[in-house]
Amino acid sequence: MPRYVLPLLLLLAACAPAPRAADTAARLAVAIPKLPPAKQFSAARPDAPARSNADIARDFLDLAFTLESGRPVPVFTRFEEPITLRVTGRADPALARDLRDLLRRLRDEAGIDIRLTRGPEANITIESVPGARIRSVLPQAACFVVPNVSSLSDYARNRRSARTAWSELPTRKRVGIFLPADISGQEARDCLHEELAQALGPLNDLYRLSDSVFNDDNMHAVLTGFDMLILRAYYAPDLASGMSRDDVARHLPAVLARLNPAGEGLPARPLAPTPRAWSDTIQEALGPGAAPAARRAAAERAVAIARASGWRDHRLAFGHFALGRLTQSHAPDAAREHFETADRTLAALPRSEPHRAFVRAQLAAYAIADGDAERALALTARAMPVASRHENAMLLSTLMLLRAEALALAGRPQEARALRLDSLGWARYGFGPEGAVRGKLAEIAALNPRNHTGG
Repeated sequence: MPRYVLPLLLLLAACAPAPRAADTAARLAVAIPKLPPAKQFSAARPDAPARSNADIARDFLDLAFTLESGRPVPVFTRFEEPITLRVTGRADPALARDLRDLLRRLRDEAGIDIRLTRGPEANITIESVPGARIRSVLPQAACFVVPNVSSLSDYARNRRSARTAWSELPTRKRVGIFLPADISGQEARDCLHEELAQALGPLNDLYRLSDSVFNDDNMHAVLTGFDMLILRAYYAPDLASGMSRDDVARHLPAVLARLNPAGEGLPARPLAPTPRAWSDTIQEALGPGAAPAARRAAAERAVAIARASGWRDHRLAFGHFALGRLTQSHAPDAAREHFETADRTLAALPRSEPHRAFVRAQLAAYAIADGDAERALALTARAMPVASRHENAMLLSTLMLLRAEALALAGRPQEARALRLDSLGWARYGFGPEGAVRGKLAEIAALNPRNHTGG
């Protein structure tokens, strides 16, 4: 299953609520002649699932027995032996640390017996290759996972055969994961989490899941507590490759009662299924290839579908958020209304903080452009701890830079400079190359009206 290129870039690529003139001061880039090394997060702090086991069982079955295309998976499959994993290609050293941390989490939180090896017989091979090679095979993919191959060239030779079809597997023996070697540390880590989770477990993504990486909205960067519960259930001794959906459904209540007793006492609150029409319009809005006007029209249709369906959940908020991002450059006031609608929608939902942190970054950008330092400070104060807890360095560094500009606006220049400097290590991990980091610095500085000639 591929992780697509554009959604995360759309979420974080820009903060400016309106185009700025070329008179923006460039003093910040000059004031920081050398950038620090990239930072990385330490111990994971996932939230435990907070939904009923009845709802989680439904999610498990829909994740395990359907592909993202909608095609059914006839039988349950997983690895039926201790799992070995190797890395080939030109992997960044940061990826090695992130992989070690992820394997530790999979062993501790999901109970999966998985270990690194150097041998070619590994069950899972992670190949790090130039992004252009991945796009030459799957143009829309940032990274992807395929069964029964161990190299991208092997996949290219067999991509149209039954050998590489997930729906044809009786069990899992060998899987290839393909990651681009020329992206930021965070982008590589996010790909790693999603693709390794799908190599081990569910092959589907569901937009109705607000607490999972098994969701193409990319609001979660790393595996959540829900995801680890799904993977732990996947490898429960009660289940085995070859089981039908009905077989798995019969065993799941006992499995989840054992693994997640807190979910037994919670009432079921199932969200309505996501219609294919909504998913398709979101993909058109955020995926590659469409012209800007077509993207905006698609996002407008997604919001209309959500409203007609009576949704009041994170999917409605995401539609407004996407539409705000797509209209921001040419209709900033309308975009602000979409962000505010998204924020109001999320405020009524439990555990919506990761989603609200993205929205609050956009609203903080507007506050800075308005010269409203106190509002920007309040918004970033609420969002920064969320971005840190959920290990999103792109979002965290963006929020820190926004807060630094708000501090400067408030007449607190020393605090602003200290926070700006502290943000740079996270920006190096999140955005990667020095040019991208300096571009982010200049972009956010451009929001501050005091950084403009005559401002």
